[in-house]
Amino acid sequence: MTSQPEIHPPVRRRSVLGTALGGAAVAALPTTAHAGEPAPSDGPARPTGAGRPWRLRDTMATDGSWQRFLRGQDLVWSRLPTLWYEGPFLGDGLLGSMVYREPGTNSIRFTVQHGRVQDHRPEFGSGWGTCRLPVGHLTLDPVGTITSVDWRLSLYDAELTGTVTTSAGTLTLSALVHDEVLAARVTASGGERVTWTFHPEEAISPRKVQEAPPSGYTANPPWTTRTTPDGTDQVLQPLTGGGRTATSYRRTGDDLLLSVGHSFPSGTAAEADSLRNLKRASSYGALRRRHTGWWHAFYRKSFVSFPDQRLQSFHWIQLYKVASASRAGGPVMATSGPWLEPTPWPAVWWNLNVQLEYWLIQGFNHPELDSLATTLRQNQEQLAANVPTAYRTDSSGIGRSSDMFADREVGQPGTGAETGDLTWALHNVWLSYRHSMDTSLLRDTIYPVLRRAINYYLHFLAPGSDGRLHLPSTLSPEYPVVPPQDTNYDLALIRWGCQTLIDSAGLLAVEDELIPRWQEVLRRLTPYPVDANGFMIGADTPYAQSHRHYSHLLMVYPLYLVNWDQPENRDLITGSVVRWHALTGAHRGYSYTGAASMYAMTGDGDTAISYLRKFFDPTTRYPCRANTHYTEAGPVIETPLSASQSLHDMFCQSWGGTVRVFPAVPSTWADVTLHNFRTQGAFLVSAVRTAGVTRFIRVRSLAGEPLKLRHGLSGTVTAVLEDGTPAHTHDLGDGTLAIGLSKGQEVLVHSGTRPDLVIAPVAVSEPGAAWGLP
Repeated sequence: MTSQPEIHPPVRRRSVLGTALGGAAVAALPTTAHAGEPAPSDGPARPTGAGRPWRLRDTMATDGSWQRFLRGQDLVWSRLPTLWYEGPFLGDGLLGSMVYREPGTNSIRFTVQHGRVQDHRPEFGSGWGTCRLPVGHLTLDPVGTITSVDWRLSLYDAELTGTVTTSAGTLTLSALVHDEVLAARVTASGGERVTWTFHPEEAISPRKVQEAPPSGYTANPPWTTRTTPDGTDQVLQPLTGGGRTATSYRRTGDDLLLSVGHSFPSGTAAEADSLRNLKRASSYGALRRRHTGWWHAFYRKSFVSFPDQRLQSFHWIQLYKVASASRAGGPVMATSGPWLEPTPWPAVWWNLNVQLEYWLIQGFNHPELDSLATTLRQNQEQLAANVPTAYRTDSSGIGRSSDMFADREVGQPGTGAETGDLTWALHNVWLSYRHSMDTSLLRDTIYPVLRRAINYYLHFLAPGSDGRLHLPSTLSPEYPVVPPQDTNYDLALIRWGCQTLIDSAGLLAVEDELIPRWQEVLRRLTPYPVDANGFMIGADTPYAQSHRHYSHLLMVYPLYLVNWDQPENRDLITGSVVRWHALTGAHRGYSYTGAASMYAMTGDGDTAISYLRKFFDPTTRYPCRANTHYTEAGPVIETPLSASQSLHDMFCQSWGGTVRVFPAVPSTWADVTLHNFRTQGAFLVSAVRTAGVTRFIRVRSLAGEPLKLRHGLSGTVTAVLEDGTPAHTHDLGDGTLAIGLSKGQEVLVHSGTRPDLVIAPVAVSEPGAAWGLP
């Protein structure tokens, strides 16, 4: 066992972490260049366009342009939704509500659920003892029989508006969620009247739909109600394991305001929190002004447009969805996000779900949504407590599922346990670092936690008769056969983790005593088990039955350790993906999104989109639902979010230290616009493709990192800075330029004469119906 090294303040030096995602070393700019300084050049490019200052003309720079564009992406309803995956959904990263018909009645349900509300009895596991708990729901109860609805979920305003027509008259409604307050304004006309009822729900695991409680489990106490002196109604739910949930609501005129508080171990703080939230809201109008101000500024951080209307709308809905479900500093997303429904998975799942949930925030340029990074930073002591006692001095881990505090013990290699989930989650946090180049994230979270996660593996790696290091039996997530050793899921994570630690130690100027050990592991670790069909599950364990996970292909995606830039591995990659999908029956939505991203890596946009479309095919067993949510045995939020990442992988990739613009755009999408798309190295990319040809690329450096740009342009290429002076470039071949940019500098890259530098939505060439129930 070894002690934690002292981490010294970072020194400014070139980042070498671009190599950690790629199996091959990434060519750096010539060594005479330093971060933030122009790179040496083969000679500045001097074709047409050099010498003249330039700037983009952003047609999306006004509130009106955003309102018009996003209105075209809205969800609409002309029929009353009867299921949670048909209806509107609202959220602010903590409080969530879904809107649909109250089962078996003539009422409309507004669910009331909160991401922090959970039980606190770890002795009963994450499914029962530390699971998410229901709060309750509101019903809007009309006088007459509901005959029709006309609803719109505005993405721009993050607000539900519309009418409910009944046999007695009309209810006109609007609703939103902001600052942990669900706010609704409803007016009545004709013979209708506005009646709201709050229905508390039993504080028991939603897993009850699948199984009985474990032995020894006792029910939580019943709720109680009270009314405060100012007329606010409260429902108070005490918990057997300590803590309390408080729901406070009041109606003033046409406005209903509701808030949920949860505290642990305190039994009183929840009440004060929920009341304070209501006091801050004051009225629907006051809350709406703050709410729309936040959302309008939120959307302006990036822009993407492409000609498939239904997919384009889906893509923007996913951005709305993830912002409704996650905010940095809040709880890591559970499998259902903040919207809790009956489910066998009322917790946080770490063996694929968490990882897929967060990828899309990077390209969309929204690091403020990263609750995963803050969760791992805040719960490092718990991660250490999750490993067996003998290893807690220097190791950390997490089991398959946990609560929001990462409380779940992890099994031990050699027992067939699933052990790599924390390392994979750290890869997501590493992506957040690479897209921001925020050294504090590397120093305070990734390096110390990854060091301990890899240490856990190091305790069990042992040399075999071949002189190679081997890992005793571990589980490839959810595959029914456990390899006797050398599971590919873990081998890929060990390789990625050791290389990332070596690179991180260099960047942070840490003289870590474990560097020689990590280097030895990279030299001696056994190769990935492979057979005639491609990557196996592990040693002596072929991929022989249909499987929804692609854990055995992690080295291909998303780690890119084995990648398309390595010609010697292309047949292996293709064969492995073909084999994975040749065995059908167990595939689910993310099986298709994963394959789409893998084919995007190969540059095959047409095959990529063909796999992605399977997720939207209603004849598949588990397709995308009417409101873009997804369900198997219960709600699972990650798959639609990963579908947006598949689209990002078609538009722009930045693995291995190279930014690739339009690497796998489907041939039917002649026009695509990107603006402020964030990549690794902390670059903001704007690019326009028209008539199947890239017209220009603008890259802005946020951190002064070396830029390698695979531009896809033909002919003589011009690269100029904002003032029109030629950028310092170096031709690396294969359509790739190394470009020197200081922090804050921008470069324009194009071929031929300078094109019109306009950022605008593209025309729709593939019309499609709105999402919802139009």
